[in-house]
Amino acid sequence: MFKLDMEQIFNVPAIRLFDAWTKVEMIKTWFAPGNMKVPEASADVQVGGKYRIVMEDESGEQHIVVGEYKELVEGEKIVFSWRWENSPNTTLVTVNLQAIDDNTTKLHLNHSEFIEEGFRDHHQEGWTGCLANLQKIT
Repeated sequence: MFKLDMEQIFNVPAIRLFDAWTKVEMIKTWFAPGNMKVPEASADVQVGGKYRIVMEDESGEQHIVVGEYKELVEGEKIVFSWRWENSPNTTLVTVNLQAIDDNTTKLHLNHSEFIEEGFRDHHQEGWTGCLANLQKIT
């Protein structure tokens, strides 16, 4: 199994980042890499709750990710499963938020359980693009 780990500093309180990951209206503003859009998103933010995010590229092709929330600690941690809608493979995403001070937060993202190194590398590119968009809205 393969995993990826990424860290990034954001100049916002941890709760603002938590909200960006858990509130649908905010998810729609950043949760796709590059110039992709999020025309549709739903999230039942509770342990056992499901989410679905539609990412759409400039040609109109859609990439849909679904999953279930496994652990939620407000302002600190989000754990959820991750599966592309037409794929049998499920991976796990853990987002830890560490408040450095009142307006600075370190985000640590761990995406694990990849069955192939290439899948992990492709997701690392995607997360890099997503986090860049998250940085723009926070």
